[in-house]
Amino acid sequence: MTTGLLEEITTSGLAETSTDLVFEALHTGPSGLDDREAARRLTEFGPNLLPDPPRPSLLRRLAGNFTHLMALLLWVGGLIAFVAGLPQLGFAILIVNLINGLFSFWQEYKAEKAIEALRSLLPARVSVLRGGIEVQIGAEDLVPGDVLLLSEGDRISADARLVEAMALRVDQSTLTGESRPVRKAAEPFESEGRSPAELPSLVMAGTTVSSGRGRAVVYATGMHTEFGKVAALTGGVSEELSPLQVEMRRLSVIVSVVAVAAGAAFFVLALTLGEVPLARGFVFALGMIVAFVPEGLLPTVTLALALGTQRMAARNALVKRLSAVETLGSTTVICTDKTGTLTQNEMTVRAAAAGSLVFQIGGVGYVPVGSITPDPDAALLDLLQAAALASNARLLPPGPGRERWSVVGDPTEGALLVAAMKAGIDPQGLSTRAPRLAEFPFDSARKRMSAISRIGAD
Repeated sequence: MTTGLLEEITTSGLAETSTDLVFEALHTGPSGLDDREAARRLTEFGPNLLPDPPRPSLLRRLAGNFTHLMALLLWVGGLIAFVAGLPQLGFAILIVNLINGLFSFWQEYKAEKAIEALRSLLPARVSVLRGGIEVQIGAEDLVPGDVLLLSEGDRISADARLVEAMALRVDQSTLTGESRPVRKAAEPFESEGRSPAELPSLVMAGTTVSSGRGRAVVYATGMHTEFGKVAALTGGVSEELSPLQVEMRRLSVIVSVVAVAAGAAFFVLALTLGEVPLARGFVFALGMIVAFVPEGLLPTVTLALALGTQRMAARNALVKRLSAVETLGSTTVICTDKTGTLTQNEMTVRAAAAGSLVFQIGGVGYVPVGSITPDPDAALLDLLQAAALASNARLLPPGPGRERWSVVGDPTEGALLVAAMKAGIDPQGLSTRAPRLAEFPFDSARKRMSAISRIGAD
């Protein structure tokens, strides 16, 4: 299997082929790839990552703090001070400029390293089938042929062809700009005249599952995805100046023009009215120009921004560029999704109402240990059994690579499984004794998720 074949599959109407032909074309099967084949394909196709946009070298970024317009104005002012016979002022201006540039570079360098560390601590995880077993892997390890398991809230990390879909809707706003979730289905669809994002049988990297669940076979990763093509187009976009930098540049131009104009005017006046010698008049004009240079402005601004950065860092907010602090200072409303970002992405059932009683359930997180008061009765057991049967999540005990109990799937459904286990219910055994016959995923109209299971199947 080669990259050329991958491109051929992508462009030859993959959406129009049947499920069996999809598996055959990608040399995989319903149970996914085995670990050896997945490792081989990872070597062949490379990690499922978008390359970082080109950044200036460390030396160039350091030099940038000494070559912006205000810094250049100070360098020129310092040199003019030496020519004008003011060495003390010249040294002071040059040292201030040097310290200011080094301080700005060090602050931004620390913030950049901290952000890189945060990215490595929060890797994207995806659920796939490897040898018929559901496992979670890093999104960068996805390869063509992997079978993705999709559920509500999942971020899709590669382009894939659906082979199973149950009331599946996907938010494709990152690609199309359309905020309304789009219905997806596993059936073949005519692809002529339609973009990949418009085909119901394809799901794209960078999109999110809004509701429902499904399975899909990965056919493109990294820069071969539609999202990767967009990233390639935006890779050449230049970085714009912040509002503060724009104002500082404008001020530098104004100060330079005023300083040179004032110096020239006083030079002419000194020669015409004061009958001052040419050399002395020139030195006097240079002194006037230096006097107009605001040598204290740049360090004052830098120090103020640095203090703002430090205050934000004390509140666990990292700012990559000092100049961005001023822009953040004018922000009045910040919209953010808190689940899993500002919290631990864990949920716990604390109380359950069954029959005429309200039961208090102890314990925290996904550890299936906790007391239930009063003692569980038949009504509570029926409630928790129904919750366990309607759950698509799976609990994982501590093991290799896992220091504590965790959940694969929706955190809410995982919390319901934990509550059932605290009441002595074995979810895995229960699902075996009562196999699921049908499922109606959660949607905003019904405001519920329903499952039909056959009780007493054995």
